[in-house]
Amino acid sequence: MSFGNCIFCRIVAGESPASVIYRDDRLIAFMDIRPVNPDHLLVIPIAHAT
Repeated sequence: MSFGNCIFCRIVAGESPASVIYRDDRLIAFMDIRPVNPDHLLVIPIAHAT
């Protein structure tokens, strides 16, 4: 998978919409689009990881 196909890379780059809760130079936290619980969020690194 190329970085261009990675939804998380697109969110980090601002190319895909996301409800961002927190962002710094190392990570980003945003609300899940299909939450299991009301406050379900995802925390991912800014740098792509495979």
